[in-house]
Amino acid sequence: KLVDISTPKIAGNQCTDNIVRIKPYHEGDSIQAGGYAEGELLGTITLIGERHIAQYDVLYTEEPAQAAAIFEVPYTHTQSYINPEVTMPMSEMARYAWAVYGSRRKYNQIVTRAHGMKATVNNIYAVGDYFFIDYSLRNRTKIPYDIEEIRVKLTDKKETKATNSQTIELSPVFTLNSTRKFKKDYRNVMVLPKLTFPDEKVLRIEISENQISGRVIVLTIEYEDILHADGFDADILKDAAYYPYYYISYSDKQ
Repeated sequence: KLVDISTPKIAGNQCTDNIVRIKPYHEGDSIQAGGYAEGELLGTITLIGERHIAQYDVLYTEEPAQAAAIFEVPYTHTQSYINPEVTMPMSEMARYAWAVYGSRRKYNQIVTRAHGMKATVNNIYAVGDYFFIDYSLRNRTKIPYDIEEIRVKLTDKKETKATNSQTIELSPVFTLNSTRKFKKDYRNVMVLPKLTFPDEKVLRIEISENQISGRVIVLTIEYEDILHADGFDADILKDAAYYPYYYISYSDKQ
């Protein structure tokens, strides 16, 4: 999630959340002119993850065979660390999403039919600071459905003039299923930060097809449905290989 380089002798950048590029650097842009000695300590790099931290001293060498071109941080090199900016690690989020994906459907009132398609919200769970929305699509036609994009919007319940309407687009922090094309059945779980909104607003999930005249189907979730989101019950995870316990509401059932 974050990298700290303690010295101007090392240049680097963070490509993605889990990849960092580094190289020795001298202000004159010439390492030879800098006079770094073999084995000289250039500085320390600190790698901060969602739940772990690691530090490495970086030494200068002119021998390519001794320099690590690609180095993967092993778990044994890390120490436990609670990153205050991460309320739920991505790995934890994925495990909850898989558990929701495999749970039975509890919602029956949020269904949309259009263009030979049926869209259904199966479940809405509140876990920690997030909502897990489990939804399905069923294609009743003989033409496969090729998903172009899935958009989530907070918009007015009643259609009004464009000048009076206020739509807020929301970005899921995690999506379980990356499949873009299906013939008959599709199921996914998206994770949104917890939110509240007035009764005159609704949450819309818009799924559009990857064609010029593509089919679009919309699921509309009202605030009342969000209020009825279930807390995460331990029973949902009883068959899971990994048991994330931090956000579970335990029942009295044995």
